[in-house]
Amino acid sequence: MSANETGNRADRLGGLRRFAIAITVLNILGHAFFGFEQSLAHPLVALATAYSVELLLEFIDARFNHRSPRFLGGGVRRFVEYLLSAHITGLACAMLLYPNERLGPVVFAAVVAICSKCVLRAPFGNGTRHYFNPSNFGITITLLAFAWVSVAPPYQFTENMTGPGDWILPAVIVCTGTFLNARFTHRLPLIAAWLGGFVAQAALRSVFLDAPFGAALLPMTGVAFILYTFYMVTDPATTPNGRREQIAFGLSVAAVYGLLMVAHVVFGLFFALTIVCAFRGLGMYASRWVRGRAREEMDAVAAPAALSPSSATSALVREA
Repeated sequence: MSANETGNRADRLGGLRRFAIAITVLNILGHAFFGFEQSLAHPLVALATAYSVELLLEFIDARFNHRSPRFLGGGVRRFVEYLLSAHITGLACAMLLYPNERLGPVVFAAVVAICSKCVLRAPFGNGTRHYFNPSNFGITITLLAFAWVSVAPPYQFTENMTGPGDWILPAVIVCTGTFLNARFTHRLPLIAAWLGGFVAQAALRSVFLDAPFGAALLPMTGVAFILYTFYMVTDPATTPNGRREQIAFGLSVAAVYGLLMVAHVVFGLFFALTIVCAFRGLGMYASRWVRGRAREEMDAVAAPAALSPSSATSALVREA
């Protein structure tokens, strides 16, 4: 493994650990103090589901490919590190969905989210990579499958907080999110593009469609928007690495969100990210197909040259 790959893996694990700690603390404080509307059973059921599906799919894949499961062989630490992604996904689904007191939709969202990482994959490098943000995809499919399920009300994150608390919590999330994305995920260009694009689409809607500019910017004042910005749209596994590609990705999410608002589609944040990820996955397939066609054409051109009489004569002379 090269030094660059080792560094990337260390950054990924470091980011996962801190993301997992941050979302765990937020859920504990949310249910204890902030005013989360869901019951305590929702995060517990979501975590149990996410853990179980993640381990089951890895066990099946390991048996099919005749290898040892990746969560074994490294002790408790290896086991915990393997489940960090599932931990984040489960808590995100439970925190951002509101299915009243029913647990089924949360279980459904967690299952869809974890399975999407194994089933919906596109060519990447020498292998494949999932291209949908798991928790966002699980939430999107759940909202489409259950018309009576909604997203968590934005006010729940500060429902029981007054005075300075209304500012302190968002400020803490912004500071920690900025640090994590600068130090570990390196997604600050994507964040800047997404925020700039969000303001731009609000301005365009205000100019051409008479939408109040202040009202179009109102979602940016909520804690839910801040969490989406720093902890969901920046998922390093499902967003591009290059600076230009990150900027294009962030602007695309903002543009699709604006189009969804014009079409009066609710839950636009989640749907916009899902749509952009889907097109990125198609682009990954198209890029692999184009490279494959170019390679076939090069081989087709090289084959006659290798079999030409002059090539054969030269080969005989070299052998003589």
